[in-house]
Amino acid sequence: MSRIELIATATFGLEAIVAQEVKELGYENVAVENGKVTFIADEKAICRANLWLRTADRVRLKVGEFKAVTFDELFEKTKALPWADLLPKDAEFPVDGKSVQSTLFSISDSQAIVKKAIVESMKKRYRTDWFEEKGPLYPVEVSLLKDVATLTIDTSGAGLHKRGYRAVGSEAPLKETLAAALIMIARWKPEIPLIDPCCGSGTIPIEAALIGQNIAPGMDRTFVSEQWPNILREHWRNARKETHDRVDYDRELDISGTDIDDQLINKARKNAAEAGVDHLIHFQGRPLSELSSKKKYGKVICNPPYGERLSELNEVEKLYKQMGKVFKMLDTWSFYILTAHEKFESVFGKKASKRRKLYHGNIKVQYYQYFGPRPPKR
Repeated sequence: MSRIELIATATFGLEAIVAQEVKELGYENVAVENGKVTFIADEKAICRANLWLRTADRVRLKVGEFKAVTFDELFEKTKALPWADLLPKDAEFPVDGKSVQSTLFSISDSQAIVKKAIVESMKKRYRTDWFEEKGPLYPVEVSLLKDVATLTIDTSGAGLHKRGYRAVGSEAPLKETLAAALIMIARWKPEIPLIDPCCGSGTIPIEAALIGQNIAPGMDRTFVSEQWPNILREHWRNARKETHDRVDYDRELDISGTDIDDQLINKARKNAAEAGVDHLIHFQGRPLSELSSKKKYGKVICNPPYGERLSELNEVEKLYKQMGKVFKMLDTWSFYILTAHEKFESVFGKKASKRRKLYHGNIKVQYYQYFGPRPPKR
């Protein structure tokens, strides 16, 4: 695997953020498409991308891509790919699949055909008719989009949002990858005070602390590709060493998280402790109406309740009106609010400087950005 093509999958709306992260890792030939970012690299990139990408969903190794409108085409073209170069004889290789606007709409049939084609391809190299699949896991996916089949192997295992620190969460937790993206879109820097006045189980403040001290999001978790014999253990050791070498534990941060629910604040503290950043964040049980700061400049980043149920809508709108009044008191701060409420600006009382369409799970949301004055240069 000297030169390989990798795909960093992304939530719709975050592709440009993921692409920027890939470029900052030093990789070129970066292409952005809906829901994914592709780039050319070597096998070391599998280790580094999994450890460092904060906003991608997972990292996939691209095996091949071709047009297929019949099952015979899918079988023959899959069989022609170099599977034995990637999968050891004892590999466990389950096949997952998805189909969007394709002639081959049966996902189960497509999965079965791809599985059979891989077996036939590997028979030639390994000279056997039976594969026990008791070795390392190589999760294969066949993705059919408008009659184009893309065959990939998942290098991540559990999604990259599973950092390992959130054993407990709120009722509707914000994914860690999306929380990190909100911070990046807001262009927050470690020297800037940050407050999340609706912090819930603490995801936004925790992700900010990880970013602030340059702690790799995958530092404390494992990945399925760590067990692959065709990636040298030395590559993983070096990549993990890099995560420790690049941490800035001396960087001081001013991050606060408040919430009216004391139980959620307790969960936030536990999650922050699991992430090793509890000493960097001040969590406090406090209603939004009491939001204040002695700092002249800073950023508020939050994911307040959306009021998806009609019974909750009035309470949520009261919260947004209150938010508009309270935020006026911090007139030199910038504010970033994620919500699915379609009339947020009118309820909040001010039109956003900028907004960005994103997705929180399957919910279409808007990221409302209110820019305060720039702090004077030091």
